[in-house]
Amino acid sequence: GDPRARGMKIAVIPARGGSKRIPRKNIKPFAGKPMIGYAIEAALACEAIDRVVVSTDDEEISQIAQEFGAELPFRRPAELADDITPTVPVIAHAIEACREQGWDVTHCCCIYPGVPFIRTEDLAAALDLLEQHGGEGYTFPVTGFPSPIQRALKRNEDGSVAPFNPEHVGTRTQDLEPGYFDAGQFYWGGVEAWLAGLNIHAHGRAIVLPEWRVVDIDTPDDWGRAEMLYRALSGAE
Repeated sequence: GDPRARGMKIAVIPARGGSKRIPRKNIKPFAGKPMIGYAIEAALACEAIDRVVVSTDDEEISQIAQEFGAELPFRRPAELADDITPTVPVIAHAIEACREQGWDVTHCCCIYPGVPFIRTEDLAAALDLLEQHGGEGYTFPVTGFPSPIQRALKRNEDGSVAPFNPEHVGTRTQDLEPGYFDAGQFYWGGVEAWLAGLNIHAHGRAIVLPEWRVVDIDTPDDWGRAEMLYRALSGAE
């Protein structure tokens, strides 16, 4: 069918040029491919996504993104490309810019550029969850903390520790409710949520990923470990 008849679902990958801890992080080669390529390829492989857009202020990122098959219908303005700009306004800007091109965008998936472990089937599962609830709010992946959060310890300067939740010191692990954290990979949302600036975690539903598929890459050490894990998993599949 004609995608315009049912509204358009787009992916937007926000990829600014500056990055402090890992220079050129978004296009640095990861296991032999520019980092942003993983996000673009996963989005292009998702049948429900009609267009894959990269929002960037950077010429080199722009060229590499186009080589991977992404579209760049607009250039991100400088005031939305600094260290502290939150995600939601960047995606809202992208939606508005795409609508100015005449695209009837109804759903948008923000995919971060540094996600080599992203999977197309996770994108599809989160979209299904969003649509089950009428396209309201957001859906995104989470994973479980490796240890019960109710048993978390705080540590004082002298090295002594104390429980954050003293009431759970004696509770059996299997009786503690599991805690989850945001996997930091992607967020599906209806355009109303993005344009209204709704907080993702306060208006979200989650799919759960296994812990081994969630890797945060902030430092050069993280990068090296993630590459080793990626190569091990690629060889195993």
